[in-house]
Amino acid sequence: MNAPALLEVRGLRVRYGKVEAVHGVDLCVDRGRIVTVIGPNGAGKTTLLSALMGLLPCEGSVRYEGRELRSDAVDARVAAGISLVPERRELFGELSVEDNLRLGAFQRVRRGQAGAAQDLQDVYARFPRLAERRGQFAATLSGGERQMLALGRALMARPRLLMLDEPSLGLAPRIVREILDIVCELRQAGTAILLVEQNARAALRIADHACVLELGEIALQGPAAELAASPRVIASYLGSRSAA
Repeated sequence: MNAPALLEVRGLRVRYGKVEAVHGVDLCVDRGRIVTVIGPNGAGKTTLLSALMGLLPCEGSVRYEGRELRSDAVDARVAAGISLVPERRELFGELSVEDNLRLGAFQRVRRGQAGAAQDLQDVYARFPRLAERRGQFAATLSGGERQMLALGRALMARPRLLMLDEPSLGLAPRIVREILDIVCELRQAGTAILLVEQNARAALRIADHACVLELGEIALQGPAAELAASPRVIASYLGSRSAA
């Protein structure tokens, strides 16, 4: 018998007042896999992640490790092993790099769990630039460094499911490659990744499974390599070149 998906979403609907922004979305994320959601601006990608994190009310079923999550608050989802790196990064600009990172482990420390100090060293090993800037205010970092800090802070919570909202936004291509290489390393370590990304070419290159979200609905989904070769995806999101 196959193990259940780490995250299983069925019939997810999200409304802003009377306007429904996400319509009956179904998706699954298995352990140690990258699932990417691509689509145009305004398709509902950020709304989807916000609902899964408990930041927005929703209808439908959201099951994590086989348990229904819809009534769980954000802090309960974090404690269960879900972390979100939002598009705006949401760092504390007047706190140091190290203080921002330590806040990522706040719930674990409050519950008396050990290991935060080692996790901090692990983040510094993964992001050497953060180690060099550990005493700097977060507001003084470059865009790439802020993205690294937001990702490092999420890792301090030891997530089993990491959700990333537009991690490449505003970054130079070299930094994008660094960030996505780290995402691949996390998958190899067993972390499940739900990646929302407008850079469809980069997302499809690293993902195992992909969904195209258009006007709040899943218009297409399947193995990432198949979607990368789909004439419809190429025409809408990749241009004339292949995704390789």
